[in-house]
Amino acid sequence: MSIPIDSRLNLDHLRASFLQAASNIEAICQGPYLTHLLAAADLLVHAYRSGHKLLVFGNGGSASDAQHIAAELVGRFALERRGLPAIALTSDQATLTSIGNDYGFSAVFERQIEAYGQPGDIAWGISTSGNSPNVVLALKKAQSLGLKTIGLTGLGGGELASYCDILLAAPVRETPRIQEIHLLTYHSICEAVEKQLFETS
Repeated sequence: MSIPIDSRLNLDHLRASFLQAASNIEAICQGPYLTHLLAAADLLVHAYRSGHKLLVFGNGGSASDAQHIAAELVGRFALERRGLPAIALTSDQATLTSIGNDYGFSAVFERQIEAYGQPGDIAWGISTSGNSPNVVLALKKAQSLGLKTIGLTGLGGGELASYCDILLAAPVRETPRIQEIHLLTYHSICEAVEKQLFETS
C-alpha cells in the first residue's frame, strides 16, 4: 500500500533526528550517567521503604514529565503492586495560579515544597537548561528543609547542580534531544524502583 507523503516533509531530516537520538542514547551507555540513574532509583527506594514521598515538578514539557513520573509511581509501571506516593506539583491549577498571583511565578514550586515537604522526602526538579528560577528555588528550599534532591537537566546541570544530591544531566545541548533522554531516564528509574520494591523472583 502506497502512503502519500507531503512534499514539504524531508525524510532525510526525520531520519537524521532518529539517528541522532539513537547516537545520544548509545553514548550515554558508555559514561557515568547510568550510575547516577541507579543512584536516583536507590534514593527513591530508600525513601519509600522509610515511609516518605516524592514531590516532582518542572515547567512546560518538564511539567508533563513530572506528571508522567507521578502517574507511573502512583499507578504502576509494569508490575501489579500497591501505589507509591508521588505528587506532581504542576497539577493543581488553583494552587499554581494563587501562588503565582500572590507571590510570583518563581515561587509556585518553592511554596508547595514548604507546604508538603518533610525531612526524608524527595524533591525531583526537572529543567532542560538547569536554570529555571522556580525549579532552582524549590530545590534550594527542599535542601534547607531536609529533603533529598534529584535534578534532571541537560548538559552541565546549570544552576540546579548546586542544589542536587543526585544530578542527572543529559550530556546534550538541544532541548528536544534532552527531553528524549529524560523520558528514557525516568522510565528506567520507575522500572528499577518497582523491581527493587516489589519483584519477588
